[in-house]
Amino acid sequence: MKISHEEAADRVIKLREIINDYRYHYHVLDESTMSEAAADSLKHELSQLEEQFPDLITPDSPTQRVAGKPLDKFTKVKHERRMISLADVFSEEEIKDWVSRNEKLVPKGTKFEYFTDIKMDGLACSLHYEDGVLKQAVTRGDGLVGEDVTMNVRTIENIPLKLRGDTIPRHVEARGEIVIFKKDFDELNAKQEKAGEKPFANPRNLAAGSIRQLDPKIAASRPLKFMAYDLVTPDSATHHDAYETLRSYGFQTSKQDKVFDSLSKVFQEIKHLGETRQGLPFNTDGMVIKINDRKTYDSLGIVGKTPRAAVAFKYPAEESTTKVRDIVISIGRTGAATPVAILDPVIVAGSTVKHASLHNADEIARLDVRIGDTVIIYKAGDIIPQVKEVLTTLRPADTKRFDYEEALKEQYPELEFVRPAGEVVYRVKGETSDFILKRSLEYYASKPALNIEGLGEKNVVALVDSGLVKSITDLYRLKKSQVAELERFADLSASNLVDAIEKSKTAPLAKFITALGIRHVGAQTANTLAQRFKSIDNLKDATEEELLEIPDIGKIVAESILAYFADEDNLQMLAELEELGVNPSFEDTSALPLAGKSYIISGTLDSYGREEAEDELRALGATVTSSVTKTTTALITGDKPGKSKTEKAAKLNIPVITEQDFLKLINKA
Repeated sequence: MKISHEEAADRVIKLREIINDYRYHYHVLDESTMSEAAADSLKHELSQLEEQFPDLITPDSPTQRVAGKPLDKFTKVKHERRMISLADVFSEEEIKDWVSRNEKLVPKGTKFEYFTDIKMDGLACSLHYEDGVLKQAVTRGDGLVGEDVTMNVRTIENIPLKLRGDTIPRHVEARGEIVIFKKDFDELNAKQEKAGEKPFANPRNLAAGSIRQLDPKIAASRPLKFMAYDLVTPDSATHHDAYETLRSYGFQTSKQDKVFDSLSKVFQEIKHLGETRQGLPFNTDGMVIKINDRKTYDSLGIVGKTPRAAVAFKYPAEESTTKVRDIVISIGRTGAATPVAILDPVIVAGSTVKHASLHNADEIARLDVRIGDTVIIYKAGDIIPQVKEVLTTLRPADTKRFDYEEALKEQYPELEFVRPAGEVVYRVKGETSDFILKRSLEYYASKPALNIEGLGEKNVVALVDSGLVKSITDLYRLKKSQVAELERFADLSASNLVDAIEKSKTAPLAKFITALGIRHVGAQTANTLAQRFKSIDNLKDATEEELLEIPDIGKIVAESILAYFADEDNLQMLAELEELGVNPSFEDTSALPLAGKSYIISGTLDSYGREEAEDELRALGATVTSSVTKTTTALITGDKPGKSKTEKAAKLNIPVITEQDFLKLINKA
């Protein structure tokens, strides 16, 4: 169909208006006025008309986003107004200090209003418009001088080539962050992998790298977006007004901006964004806080390279670097041997990380992680920290490759391991999951541990073989009616067992630590740990240094404790036990009558079993050991005491007391 120049000119204007309106609704208002296919069809028609009538092409036409040949280099451009960065703060106290400093610099009685927005992780860029049309785009550079990246920036679909509105100032400067949304990044990487290409590292680096490509066609192939965060000109009364103007001009913003009249509300917003930011479409590492009034903001000036009237609150890092101090192997409840890196403590995503799972021998080989290495660790959500990468350039010269099988022999000399064909995990040879579970349950319920009456070997076998108990946590889910149906039980015995299990929920902390069956941790070590850390959470967070400070705990025991609390299965079990109401009780024994005294029992007692006698002593604050040392207070002897113990006590001048002396001791205490 033929069309006159006059008709084409009118049609071109209308097409541009409807295409720009679609772009504004889609990117800024997050709504669609038509399908993407329909919009593409209109763009195609506009392109054909401009091809037919080249004199109708204007710089603000939607067809002009990709233009020109590759550049030889970028031109340096001096910013009309310095592009500054923000000072980082990491706590409420630092924010309060920031406010206090500013309050001293303004007239007394000035009340601050706060403007907040999410801090996006991308490349800062300044856009300049003349008479409403995009003329130049400049990167931040060093804040004073940036690079002209106009040709690349024009390819970004959500940037208006012509500003909306009837009364646009002659010169407009908008600043923002060039980013790639997480969903777009994942889709792009999926295409890369499908094509056999290497996936991109992260959205931020890809966005920055795309803008600095000399060929604008490369930038056009990337799903870049510009998220506006400041309006330099025209001036606005408040930062909130500036955002409203940006949106009216057709710019997309984060939609996370808010205004608050108190710091307490700002802190609530920090908490809210901290809980929801992972669900946002773009990556973020913090929240920007500004004094909302722009006149006050400007009057406070700049110190160094940062404005006084704004800060960036940074959420805890998701990644960090640290050193591998050791690699220990944990034997889980299924018999699987899991390697764990013991790390120098470092804060990641808000919590102190002291160990990271290395999964299996293949993963250690893939990473080539060695004792002494500096590594990058990361934590997503609440999972166990993982080693992402080894920084081999920082590797000490004397490090050796980790020999997995040799480490198994050193750490578990009495066990034999096998790696089944087709599996990546080494397991204890000849022991099935059910066998290990039964053994763990028996120990958990034994007298040295939680002393759960009615949960002996035969009843453990009955519960496991019936399928009622598949883990220790299942004990606390048992119902009397379920147990009563088993062959070995009647209503009364079932009721007694379930009651005994319920009672164990508040067992002494030392008993609970013993029950966990941590390798090398017996009743006395458990008691020592209970007195030192006072809760399972504190023990779980203990560092190797803290453990080694405790008398009688050496490197092997410390490593075993660290390995236990680094095992994902163990941590999951502890979390489930807590949810089920298991809350061990702690009793401080430091003020008890026998606190600070150390005893050892040798031979058979008539009044008590050995374990009961030791429990009596510990309940009174005493330490009970298995060998005579110069710190032993007394050796308690029953029938047929060990010859070596009595001889050593005599040699060290340690008092030897009888069972009657022992009874008088505990009765008096």
